[in-house]
Amino acid sequence: MICDLYDATALVVDGNPTSRSILVAQLRDLGARSVAQAPRIADARRQLEFRTFDVVVCEQNFPNDSGTGQELLDDLRRAGLLPFATVFIMVTAEASYARVAEAAESALDSYLLKPFTANELATRIAQARHRKTVLKDIFAAVEAQDFERAAQLCLQRFHSRGDYWLYAARVGAELLLRLHRYDEAQRLYEAVVQAKALPWARLGVARAQLDAGQAQKASVTLQALLDADPQYADAYDVMGRAQIELGNFDAALAAYKIATDLTPYSISRLQRHGMLAHYCGQRELAEQLLARSVRLGLDSKMFDAQTLVLLGFMRLEAGDRKGLQRCWDDALRILERHPKSQRLQRLAQVLEIAALLLEAQVARVLQGLRAMMATILEEGFDFEAACNLATLLAHTAARAIQIDEVEERLTLLGRRFCTTKALTALLAQAAAAHPPYAERLASLHHEVLGIVERAMRLALAGQPRAAVLELLAQGEATCNTKIIESAWGALKRYEARIEDAAELAPRIQALRTRYQSWANRPVIGDKAARQSGGVSLRVMDVKSVEGD
Repeated sequence: MICDLYDATALVVDGNPTSRSILVAQLRDLGARSVAQAPRIADARRQLEFRTFDVVVCEQNFPNDSGTGQELLDDLRRAGLLPFATVFIMVTAEASYARVAEAAESALDSYLLKPFTANELATRIAQARHRKTVLKDIFAAVEAQDFERAAQLCLQRFHSRGDYWLYAARVGAELLLRLHRYDEAQRLYEAVVQAKALPWARLGVARAQLDAGQAQKASVTLQALLDADPQYADAYDVMGRAQIELGNFDAALAAYKIATDLTPYSISRLQRHGMLAHYCGQRELAEQLLARSVRLGLDSKMFDAQTLVLLGFMRLEAGDRKGLQRCWDDALRILERHPKSQRLQRLAQVLEIAALLLEAQVARVLQGLRAMMATILEEGFDFEAACNLATLLAHTAARAIQIDEVEERLTLLGRRFCTTKALTALLAQAAAAHPPYAERLASLHHEVLGIVERAMRLALAGQPRAAVLELLAQGEATCNTKIIESAWGALKRYEARIEDAAELAPRIQALRTRYQSWANRPVIGDKAARQSGGVSLRVMDVKSVEGD
């Protein structure tokens, strides 16, 4: 297989100047038009975030630097920053072979064991480029956002055992997950496990179970995987998600801690761990982790501005004006780069109100809070926004600032977002600065459950249409995803006994689409960020920073 890099661009990431210069020379001999260099992980991250390369050759170990090549690849995958066409070759010593092989496979690329020759480098690049050429129809369908066709092509290649069928299976299963076809995704992952018990496939089974709402099953699957492979950082990420859904926040923190310890320079893991620590009331740990993520990645595309909001709340609690102002200034700089992002606008607004609150500018605080409270039922107002608003309201009340309509607005907030025990606990903890608010939010979960239970009693009493109508009315009034999904479930179950089911279905489906009620999961941080354990599907992964 011939490796022709004529007119290609390449990046060499290596802390050793001698080996870096050798790699640069080898790539130029293979025909690369330009070869950029990065002696440090941070330099590489910066270049890869803002430039596209045909080939990246990256050393795994950086003894005098913060991080590893694997952590760089992991973060780039998680942020959806590697185009399909880019070939990423990891260079590693024998000792870290297993972990690097897994990291390379998850990005559909390759790895090289040291020492290697120029011919071996050329062969690896040629193989990777050939693989991407063979799978080009799949990648083209994904790039065209024809995800159904892409999934079908993957399944065809898997079942026919065509070239690179394992890679096709991995992409196909990932697509099925994104298309909310969880049972099909799980079956595909299980078929791969039967053919070849690969860690990513076993993790995929757990991800499919988790996305299908089977958190307990997922945790059992994950524990078995971690017993066999206790160094698998992605599995701890997913275990953390499962434990959050189960309401086991201490267990989730423990899982996130292990993932962070395994990859101490991963910006995304530091943020996720720190955010959960904050919501669990562990302020000292949260501040340590979130401040570290700011130092490591404030200018990175992988940085989540919610980190600045939570740090800002801590500065508010401590009465640290300069620290809070710094958080606000940093958020505004990020917003300048993405001025159309509604999410970043909301986060900057939260920090502005916090700063005004610390300065005791009561009139402007009330004005900002009332504007924010007016948006509670809007489609773009999500759980993250609810937590931030609850925190601001609690700090305002703690300073004895009265808002006439706050009880009614707080109730509206809780009725919309108290959908599960876990989400209710997180929302209540967000209001911990004023215990009466936290208690009120916690109580609203029972109110939501009562609405669903009363409707179900109607159905059991032979009035399924009345049950669906009651749930639909409450869903429209509260925008609560549990109530909306209960309405849909009741309609499907009793469809044959409801005369106008065909007319009711579009009304409920419109609510499901608007509020994405089928995907109602506890999410820490940016909900648009790609979850751990999957393949990078760039079109589906890129964060919608220009919209929301």
